[in-house]
Amino acid sequence: MKMTVWLKHAFNHLQHGSLETLCEVTSQRLHVGEAAPEEHRIAPRYFTQVGYSLLGSLAAILASGQGIPALAQMPTLSEKILGMERSLETEFETYFEQNLADVTQTPEDIANTLSRIGQETGTTPAVLWAIPRGDHLHLVLITPDGEPIVRDLYDVPNAVLLKTIRTFQKNISHANNHTYLRSAQQLHQWLLAPFEAEFLETAGVDMLLVCLGDGIRGLSMSALHDGNQFLIEKYSLTQIPAFNLIKTDYDSLQQGQVLAMGSSEFEHQTPLPAVPMELANVLWELRSARTTQAPWEGRSLLNQGFTLDNVNTLLANRGFDIVHLATHAAFKPGQPNNSYVQLWDTKLSLDQLRGLKWQDSPELLVLSACETAIGDPEAELGFAGVALQSGAKSAVASLWDVSDVGTMALMSEFYQGLTAMPTKAEALQQAQLKMLRGDVHLAANRLKLSRGEVSLPMDLDGHENLSHPFYWAGFTMISSPW
Repeated sequence: MKMTVWLKHAFNHLQHGSLETLCEVTSQRLHVGEAAPEEHRIAPRYFTQVGYSLLGSLAAILASGQGIPALAQMPTLSEKILGMERSLETEFETYFEQNLADVTQTPEDIANTLSRIGQETGTTPAVLWAIPRGDHLHLVLITPDGEPIVRDLYDVPNAVLLKTIRTFQKNISHANNHTYLRSAQQLHQWLLAPFEAEFLETAGVDMLLVCLGDGIRGLSMSALHDGNQFLIEKYSLTQIPAFNLIKTDYDSLQQGQVLAMGSSEFEHQTPLPAVPMELANVLWELRSARTTQAPWEGRSLLNQGFTLDNVNTLLANRGFDIVHLATHAAFKPGQPNNSYVQLWDTKLSLDQLRGLKWQDSPELLVLSACETAIGDPEAELGFAGVALQSGAKSAVASLWDVSDVGTMALMSEFYQGLTAMPTKAEALQQAQLKMLRGDVHLAANRLKLSRGEVSLPMDLDGHENLSHPFYWAGFTMISSPW
């Protein structure tokens, strides 16, 4: 009788998609959990899909004739992942109050897409979902042509995870703080270590598309640390709202149109004195790119010219592949209309972004001086969904307010690599690595870039240590890495 009650309890978890809880129940029943002798111990968090299948078969046999729901009613792993993707889609559609996409790609379809684009780009991409679920952290990994791998960490409840992330973000977002490594290594242990040696390294993965769940979308993945190196040293990275919400076509950015706009002067906000030089560098890097096609063409709007009317006039008359905004922007708590991009004459709210007179959706939108209310779920939805809302295929934005000089350095290197690298994510990765490794640095009020030295205006600080993660880890590729 006790066995029947236990099985019914276990099957209740099983029927509602909680295989991991069933594993815990089973491990407790069979004495293979923490209370067991060391030599017989099997930690529930490391049950694999094979283990789940065996448990399911065992439960089916034991349940025979007991009136317990049939296994046929259980959702499959593929259906669970589709359900997770639909849940993510619903979050963004509710926040933006519009239909964004239909979730149709199964895990098998996702694996095939990764394989196809990997062949087109010469990379090996994988998708990692990290979804906090109250009492545990739910992780899913899909590699090219591979089966989904699931890990559920019951020793990482929300309270523990969010506290560690807050400590990490607080420490890393200040240039003079060097106490971030402990939390950076702990987060790496939770998010990457369950997959890295057995799956990521074995498959040769060099690009990670990371889907972060509610409350952790403001995490700077590039600065996680394995004890020897930062994550950005191993993978190019992009944060995705959901795999079914990104565009998966591929075209290399060899030639096109760029619109570079911004403000260095503001009535009620701090000035950004490096913006004129940043915009000039963006145009120079693209126009001087070595390409077999026609050179890049560009337009620029600065300060008084950076008005809503002028922006709409340019967008309506020409399709731009890249739109670069060097101005204050903020992702704030509450509804999308609380978040904004500062133009010369007005604040363009996040919900107005899609309403700009885009002739064509841009390939890339860059917000080089934005700030996010990290830890606020709605602000982080705005950050993670900025490409969705603008219609851009990809976006680059900063999680915190980076210094003028650091921003100009990273953006110069990013645009230099954009036409040379096969993917946007790799271009951002290489720019970040050049800063981390000291290839791009400041000396005697001069900025040393890959293409040579640049003299800085007198009102800019020329003594910053650009290798600190504060200067490069806040910049995040959003949506498609391709």
